[in-house]
Amino acid sequence: MQLQVHSIHFDADQKLINFIQEKVDKLTQFHDQIISGEVFLRLDNSDKNENKVAEIKLLVPGKDLFARRQCKSFEEATDDAVEALRRQIKKHKEKMRAH
Repeated sequence: MQLQVHSIHFDADQKLINFIQEKVDKLTQFHDQIISGEVFLRLDNSDKNENKVAEIKLLVPGKDLFARRQCKSFEEATDDAVEALRRQIKKHKEKMRAH
């Protein structure tokens, strides 16, 4: 799967990009027809500790899946977003089987 990682207003280090690639690639276990994905990393301008935002968009045939999570670290936000996408993929596949 082709994955693009965009870090907005900062430069993400290679370790973080590799972590994100690894996590998102695991989603192919649940759906083998994922066309591509985009990840947007940004820092929220709030005073709270949880100012790291990860948004993940996946293109699958017939639908675009999207998840946005805000946490203390990009790794935690990515984990949560990937988990949300895993649930969406499962739901999408169940709907496809029903038809």
